[in-house]
Amino acid sequence: MPKFPGLKDRLFLLIVLISVFAQAQTARKYSNEFMNIGVDAAAFGMANAVVASTNDVNSGYWNPAGLVNLNDKQLSLMHASYFANIANYDYAAFAMPLDDRSAVALSAIRFGVDDILNTTQLIDDEGNIRYDRISKFSTADYGFTFSYARRLPLDGLNYGVNAKVIRRVIGDFASSWGFGLDAAVQFRTENWMFGIMARDITTTFNAWSIDEEKFAEIQGAVEGQNQELPETTEITIPKLQLGVARKFVYRHDFSLLAEVDLNFRFAETNDIISTSFASITPSLGLEFAYIDMIYVRGGVGNFQNIKQLDNSDAVGFQPNIGVGFRYKGIQVDYALTDIGDQSAALYSNVFSLKLDWEIFR
Repeated sequence: MPKFPGLKDRLFLLIVLISVFAQAQTARKYSNEFMNIGVDAAAFGMANAVVASTNDVNSGYWNPAGLVNLNDKQLSLMHASYFANIANYDYAAFAMPLDDRSAVALSAIRFGVDDILNTTQLIDDEGNIRYDRISKFSTADYGFTFSYARRLPLDGLNYGVNAKVIRRVIGDFASSWGFGLDAAVQFRTENWMFGIMARDITTTFNAWSIDEEKFAEIQGAVEGQNQELPETTEITIPKLQLGVARKFVYRHDFSLLAEVDLNFRFAETNDIISTSFASITPSLGLEFAYIDMIYVRGGVGNFQNIKQLDNSDAVGFQPNIGVGFRYKGIQVDYALTDIGDQSAALYSNVFSLKLDWEIFR
């Protein structure tokens, strides 16, 4: 009769399998980076320092706990172009309160480069250039997020969670699916606001599917490169954002919102504060408002150590400015990022629109 494995044998087999799968997965410093760009021109104008103060439909991205501040349904749309209009970045979100203690939101992000020339078959087997063999393809990253927020019994303390689905497509060559979770809290007392946003708390796992026939067409095209299939699994490590904000009101008509955030990555990067355990970069944002109708914003963030041509290090940073206008339930915002070209990033024009259902009342 066959001998069935005992508890010790099965435990040993489980340990071996866990070890194998753990080795097959790669945790990366920079993975699913399109999900870290940010959303909403108002937030961009404040250098993304909004984790503590966010309180509208865009809270689903910045801090889902802020969704409990909604009074009615809201819709948000945004468009931006990156890298001299080569890449398009689009975002849409919808949020609504469930009752006086909870709210939900659904958002979608797309970062894509379209109509890329595929020249892998430009030269045929006889060495002839064949322009008729050039084709086009697109590469796009998609992020879909479902958010839930609820008030806690302690007055002013709220929590929120995100469930994320990631879809990444590189033409017909490769595609992946990914899944992850975020968790966040906010605490408000009078004019002070505090926020914590923990992204990818379970690590976000991406599983890639690669077309081996397509890969074979480019394998060895560049000597020493593309010799083996790339890894098919990828793990996004957690990130943490801490924020504190205060709102100052002057003569009822004028107000100033100021926020400072600290952004943590649990890896050694080029952030201004960097260790083997974690790297930290601060951001500061200001918003001046007149009768909650006209907004002027400014901010600075993304402090990085940048290697110069002479191998010396210099600190780069990204200053942003923005303006906004709100009338009844319609709000239009604009932001110009990286003014003065003080960082390695290119400047971008960002436009967003927010619609509050109060306009239909």
